[in-house]
Amino acid sequence: MTAPMRTGWVVRIGQINYAEACALQNRIVAARKLNRVPDVLLLCEHPHVITLGRNGMREHLLASEPVLRQMGVEFHETNRGGDITYHGPGQLVAYPIFDLNEIRRDLAWYVRQLEEAMIRTSAEYGVKAERRAGRRGVWVSVASGGEEKLGAIGVHVSRWVTSHGLAYNVATDLRYFDLIVPCGIQGKRATSLERLCGKRIEAEPVAETMATHLGGCFDMDLCQARPEDLQHALAGVETPEFATSR
Repeated sequence: MTAPMRTGWVVRIGQINYAEACALQNRIVAARKLNRVPDVLLLCEHPHVITLGRNGMREHLLASEPVLRQMGVEFHETNRGGDITYHGPGQLVAYPIFDLNEIRRDLAWYVRQLEEAMIRTSAEYGVKAERRAGRRGVWVSVASGGEEKLGAIGVHVSRWVTSHGLAYNVATDLRYFDLIVPCGIQGKRATSLERLCGKRIEAEPVAETMATHLGGCFDMDLCQARPEDLQHALAGVETPEFATSR
């Protein structure tokens, strides 16, 4: 007999401030360690924010604090892996809080599955996204012979429970990436699904497609759950301070 498919929740929380999203993830991680909730996939969007991972270099932030304030862009240092990146409207952010003790305790494999979900989602729109050796995320080749980054990855793992995740550019205003050296790689630019397809792309169908492929990559049946159901499950869960600072 084959084992039953694992189940989890996918929760759409709309646009949320980055610090609030970090705090929410921290609560879910604590609850997951206690088996108070199943594996949870958060799907959201952030207001304009630049985040620096724990291994990132501050000099990869090209804009001064006055410029960031003028443009309405927050800046946060955070505990995820990776370097510097931008989040903003039109970008799909997916935060899997998965217990790898029950899936596969292999961080490199986990990152590859996040990349695979972005690759499969891109293919649904006729876009060939690919991995690049030695770099996280997914890339596309461009007519000029170069390459541009379509999706980024930065993760954190605590006792094999994951947080943070992926950022996939659907209809992102790519000008904001000029404020940073994206992912700390000089001379590389970001792109978006909308730009590659040459037409307007609605975010909601992309989110549904990404959730489907993330479920498939982790052999998991992700069922819709309401934000209020999640909050009810988290009631009374104590969490440590979340690691993000301005």
